[in-house]
Formats: sequence, C-alpha cells, structure tokens
Amino acid sequence: MQPLNFPGYTFRFKNRQNKELIFDIVRKKFMVLTPEEWVRQHVVHYLHMNKSYPLSLINVEKQIVLNGLKKRYDIVVFNSDGSIHILVECKAPHIRITQETFDQIARYNFNLNATHLMVTNGLEHYSCQMLFDEEKYRFLKEIPEFSR
Repeated sequence: MQPLNFPGYTFRFKNRQNKELIFDIVRKKFMVLTPEEWVRQHVVHYLHMNKSYPLSLINVEKQIVLNGLKKRYDIVVFNSDGSIHILVECKAPHIRITQETFDQIARYNFNLNATHLMVTNGLEHYSCQMLFDEEKYRFLKEIPEFSR
C-alpha cells in the first residue's frame, strides 16, 4: 500500500486465503486490506494516537438508514453523552475529494448531527465544524483534540 499523509503507525497484518488483512483496533478483528481500509485504519490511529480520542468512543463502518436507504458511515466519534462529535468519510487514495464527496457526508450528517466532519483520501484531508444555527460550516486546519 502507498504511503499516506499521516504520521507513521505500526499495523498488524496477516494473510488468509491469498488476501492481505489488517487488524482494526476498534472492531478488534482483521479486515481485508483494501485501499479504503488502509485510509480508514490510518484515520482511526490518527484520532486515537494523535488526537487522544478513546477507542471506546470510536465506531467504524455501521449501517444507517437515510431517507429509507441503507448507507454505511466509515467512522464516527461519539461524545460521552452518546451524541456524535465527528463523522469521517474515507475514500481510497486514487479517489479525488470533490464537492460531491463533501455533499455525501453532509447528507449523512442531516440525520447524524455531528459537530465536526472530516473527508479524506489519505493524501488530502478536509475538516469542518458545523455551525447549525447559521446553517453552514467552517473549514478547519484539522480535527480538534479530544476534550472531556
């Protein structure tokens, strides 16, 4: 897998049935190593190791229903009260981050009401804070550190 625009992390790998797997520290199991999973695992490690979010508040790849359609989010970070603090959309490194990509996460957020959004392909990262009262968002240099 190609190097990404994140700090270097140590990952656990194994092979099974000619497929390379990577260990997910949130789901506590090995996942097939796709380009998108490579990005997702970097984001999980970044949130946990660099931004100090507890693993217990991070959730990965869960199904949600939006307008009657089943969708999956990549990563959600909860607040201790169960509300959603961060919604992350991960793309494979070869996928360009476009307005359409950002619109996708914004549509998900209509139901989830996360206070922060992050979109990344591992090479480029875009983060914003939702300003619900003003019905807009403000781009940030990066996702904020964890605070209680």
